[in-house]
Amino acid sequence: MPNWADDLRFDPFHVRYNAAHREAESDVFDQMPSSNQPGIVTYTATRWGDLLKPNKMPDGEKPLNATECYRFVMSHPSVDVCMSGPKNSEEMRQALRSLQLGPLSVKEIERMHRIGDYVQTKYRRFFG
Repeated sequence: MPNWADDLRFDPFHVRYNAAHREAESDVFDQMPSSNQPGIVTYTATRWGDLLKPNKMPDGEKPLNATECYRFVMSHPSVDVCMSGPKNSEEMRQALRSLQLGPLSVKEIERMHRIGDYVQTKYRRFFG
């Protein structure tokens, strides 16, 4: 990543981040300055819905729900905002529930990584 984080013209950074796309941890989050850090806004927490689909889970794993996906993203200390796009009131409740529940436990994060790695490897999209 270029030294954009040091350029004060950039206030927030908008980056893709979810359990299957964790490259932002090393490519963006770890590159941010320790002081005067720009805001981090993330998108695609559910990986376009793939992390919610039963047919895309490893054997023996139940699918994630949107609340878990949002909590995963917001559990990272570098993330300030997680974008969501609820299409109905139930999806809005799931998004808001993630705020009530707070960060995931270590065990929950391990599960998210396991599922995310599987989905990323098995269902690789042409753009990553």
